[in-house]
Amino acid sequence: MSLAYLPDRGVLEVAGPDRVAFLQGLVSNDVSDIRGGDAVWAALLTPQGKWLADFFVLATPESLLLDAERAQVPMLLQRLSRFRLRSKVELRDASQDWHVHAAWGDVVISEGFGARDPRLPEAGWRILAPMPLAGPESADAYDSHRLQHGLPDGSKDLDAEKTVLLEAGFDELHGVSWTKGCYMGQELTARTRYRGLLKRRLVPVLVDGPLPPRGTGVTDEAGAEVGEMRSGRGRRGLALLRLDALERSPLLAGGARLSPEIPAWMRLPAREQA
Repeated sequence: MSLAYLPDRGVLEVAGPDRVAFLQGLVSNDVSDIRGGDAVWAALLTPQGKWLADFFVLATPESLLLDAERAQVPMLLQRLSRFRLRSKVELRDASQDWHVHAAWGDVVISEGFGARDPRLPEAGWRILAPMPLAGPESADAYDSHRLQHGLPDGSKDLDAEKTVLLEAGFDELHGVSWTKGCYMGQELTARTRYRGLLKRRLVPVLVDGPLPPRGTGVTDEAGAEVGEMRSGRGRRGLALLRLDALERSPLLAGGARLSPEIPAWMRLPAREQA
């Protein structure tokens, strides 16, 4: 089993009898039937439908636990508290009580509790434990694992108040429910899907040369700007690219050449028409 402690992840606890209904009305995915042993990947959006944060939701008998970026937990706590009103919920930063891990391969959970990463079977598991668990892998190894499968990692790859969920694969990766009731930002998310408004996608790329820093512009060989580099490690990365540029490989970013590698899970318009 490959197990990695993720120190840059924190936990926000949502407790109280109204916890499910409260969260259900705010986030992009359906948490109404979540049970122990399950995880839901969801996002909190602006009213205009732009990404603010994403997280895994796991359930205990008493609460819902949001496995989120540690640096975003205070923001999430503040924003979710605004909507509490008369709901019987209690919100708190539980990052000192629960420590987040990722596991992949042949997983056996002997401490804490966990759930399968709902994005892809190959993604592995999310595990919460009262103490950091000693594992054979590092957080960097998990970063390489998720890049291998083209999985976005929050603010490393998405821009707050700018990113549209479908640009980042939330549809194919099971981060959006199209059947639940209203939630904040739903209108734009649905309109983007049903009107086919996407012009860019976050795409895995193979890097030949020095890894470009996040924010490095991407151009085609003619010099036309076609996107921007996001996170990366070694020879793999993610880049936000215009859809019409995906056939212009190789692309250029800094001193590197980028070759888009479209994963099997990703649905692109050209592929659907083929």
